[in-house]
Amino acid sequence: MKSLLIACAVILMSCASASSQKSSAMQGNTELLVSESQGGTDKPGFKIIENEKEFRNIIQGSFGIVDLGKESYIKYPQFPKNKKVVLYNLGTFRSGSHKIEEIKGVSVKNQILYVEVPAGEPSGGMEIQVISSPWFIFTVPTDYKFTSVELKYSK
Repeated sequence: MKSLLIACAVILMSCASASSQKSSAMQGNTELLVSESQGGTDKPGFKIIENEKEFRNIIQGSFGIVDLGKESYIKYPQFPKNKKVVLYNLGTFRSGSHKIEEIKGVSVKNQILYVEVPAGEPSGGMEIQVISSPWFIFTVPTDYKFTSVELKYSK
């Protein structure tokens, strides 16, 4: 009986460790660097950020700071040297929160970069009508070649 219990525990532990390895491999594939609910463009679209100066100029506007670097209390993300950095604007929304909090995965098919993000939960009831233009910056491997980006919402 004890050996059966031990065998079941070993099987459960191996399953648990396998799933964490998969998620850590996925995290090595892409990383969400900055996500903001305001400051994006009116239309959805993407741009590949080429260097650290351009990266800093984009996030500088998101924090509303004129002199970048003089505000020591804000922790700025590092510009990754070994990955492509992508800025994606979601477009304009009239209500609700559309800020991206997590990237579940990325893939490329037919030169389209598919970014899988969690689907937003409807809040229900009356919502205050606030216009927002959310955007986020994320990384992908340098060997990914794409001409457009599409978000895939999943539960």
